[in-house]
Amino acid sequence: MTSGLTACGSKSTSDDEVQRYAWPLGSSSPEDTVTQIYAEKFADEVDRLSDGKMKISVYPNSVLGGDRELLESCKDGDIPFVVQNTAPQVTFMKDTAVFDMPALFETIDEVREHVDNHEFMELMQKVYNDGGYELLGYADQGFRVMTTNKEVTKLSDFKGQKIRTMENSYHMAYWKAIGASPTPMTFSEVYIGLQQGTIDAQENPYEVIVSNKLYEQQDYVVETNHLPHLISLIVSEEFMNGLTDEQQQIIRTAAETAKQYAREQSDERIASKIKTIEGSGTQIITLSDDVHEQIRSECQPIYESIEENVSSDIVDAYLGELADDINY
Repeated sequence: MTSGLTACGSKSTSDDEVQRYAWPLGSSSPEDTVTQIYAEKFADEVDRLSDGKMKISVYPNSVLGGDRELLESCKDGDIPFVVQNTAPQVTFMKDTAVFDMPALFETIDEVREHVDNHEFMELMQKVYNDGGYELLGYADQGFRVMTTNKEVTKLSDFKGQKIRTMENSYHMAYWKAIGASPTPMTFSEVYIGLQQGTIDAQENPYEVIVSNKLYEQQDYVVETNHLPHLISLIVSEEFMNGLTDEQQQIIRTAAETAKQYAREQSDERIASKIKTIEGSGTQIITLSDDVHEQIRSECQPIYESIEENVSSDIVDAYLGELADDINY
């Protein structure tokens, strides 16, 4: 299917020629997510800016494959566009592990400022180019936060809590560093795991916590804000190189508009999800600055570990003035 869908991405395609097939964009996320909003806005903008001559069809819910399959198909040019969280990309592009540096930022606006830094984006663009992709931008779903049945107000409260995490060594190292017991688990098993007490806690963005009703099984949401949940929009470099200069510019302009729109939608949706959680009786706990500083101190070995595996130029560009704060 995808070979037919991508067949019109060559330079021989006239700008005045209407596509016979829509180019596919794949995602592993459900429809009611910022990921889908990002993808659909991008497709709509490409259509608008090209006066309907360039068409993109969005395929969510892993219809075209899971995260790994999407990355492989995108690299080969079979699926031109992919929107996904950065976590699965570490296996393919080790420098994307820079986003696994925990407990760095106080606000999501600060995250966006660092991510959008021109020097940093140039360096990351080279990482994606080396992998066979072009990076079109990063939106987000805000921060990842913790849900639990134990009131957490100080560092020692994390001790011994069995928390479900993704199977990511840096994520697991973070929870171990602050005394918790990280437990990798398939996401589909998380709700029942909380219900049956197999796990005590889990961590995810607010959107995931509400859409999957995880808060129903937890008394507290703890705003650990340990990692930003970044969403990348990428395109096959091979496919992009086959387009005309005008078509390439339309795609880049559409991607920038979609990124800003997705971020605005994320902020609005998080505010709504917080109201839903508070209305259910689940309490939201905001940790003090002192606790955040203690957590950051415990994370020093993780920073050092990531620095050993990620380009120092990329780490420096990402951290900026924060480098001094974490004694990097």
